[in-house]
Amino acid sequence: MQRLLWVAGLVASAALASGASKREIAITLDDLPAAQSGTRGCEFGSLQMQTLRLITVFLHQRAPLTAFVEPGSCPELAPDQLGAVLKLWLQSGAALGNQTFSGADLNNIDAATYEQEILRAGEALRTLPGGPPRYFRYPLLHAGTSPQTRARIAQFLAAHGYTTAPVTIETLDWMFSLVYSDALSHGKMEAMEHVHQDYLPYMESVVDFFEQRTTEVLGRDIPQILALHANRLNADFAGDVLAMLKRRGYRFISLDEALKDPAYQQPDNYLGPDSLSWIHRWSLAKGLPARAQPAAPGWLQKEYERIRNEE
Repeated sequence: MQRLLWVAGLVASAALASGASKREIAITLDDLPAAQSGTRGCEFGSLQMQTLRLITVFLHQRAPLTAFVEPGSCPELAPDQLGAVLKLWLQSGAALGNQTFSGADLNNIDAATYEQEILRAGEALRTLPGGPPRYFRYPLLHAGTSPQTRARIAQFLAAHGYTTAPVTIETLDWMFSLVYSDALSHGKMEAMEHVHQDYLPYMESVVDFFEQRTTEVLGRDIPQILALHANRLNADFAGDVLAMLKRRGYRFISLDEALKDPAYQQPDNYLGPDSLSWIHRWSLAKGLPARAQPAAPGWLQKEYERIRNEE
């Protein structure tokens, strides 16, 4: 099914490329310095290499990038080592944003603790060149389970100069990432081959879904905001993802530019447990019938659950 969707996407993107309209998309990267890292992923030399490979992808495609940092996610790194890695991103032209100190989940902790997480991350980022971070992204896109908590944190962020960074194209790249990392670590050639075959078709099927759903919910195209994660998977495959987006007619723009679109002034009041795209949230607010985005391939879901159960 994923391959069929990919072929359909190729046809649609070819048709778009022959037309005059241009789509726009802002690329964002979550969980710096390294997503799903573990001890090995936080080893300074390996982390530098992964960072440079990711940076090369975005520079090659001339894609402006906003990258969100959890400074405490790699406790094995000395402060100067973390600073050195983050400076590589800044030197590449990326803007760095706050994603709490340790990837805290607001749906599972109290508001006061969450505020301290925001402050700790902000202090770590303010020591870097380029000024204080302007954008904040909720880990897991969770903004609390009650209107009171949601309002309190929103007010706290505004008082500290942060703008929340939405996501309109939300994918399961993190699921592919865990399976891919496990396959690389254990030499599982079949799993690696599956990822090579299925990751790009899956990503294109999700992009195609959100293009259609955006028109259904808002009545027009908008500048999309894609969230990827800073992992080995995207160090190897993000170049293919960005090339696919260009083939579909997208122009890469900054997060600043994307948020100028009036669509992003619509309220977001979602309080549920899921990591939902803002397109889904706006759909719920309008009372529209729900539509599920493409699922991960069945083999991937099974392998992901197996790995998690063994952890």
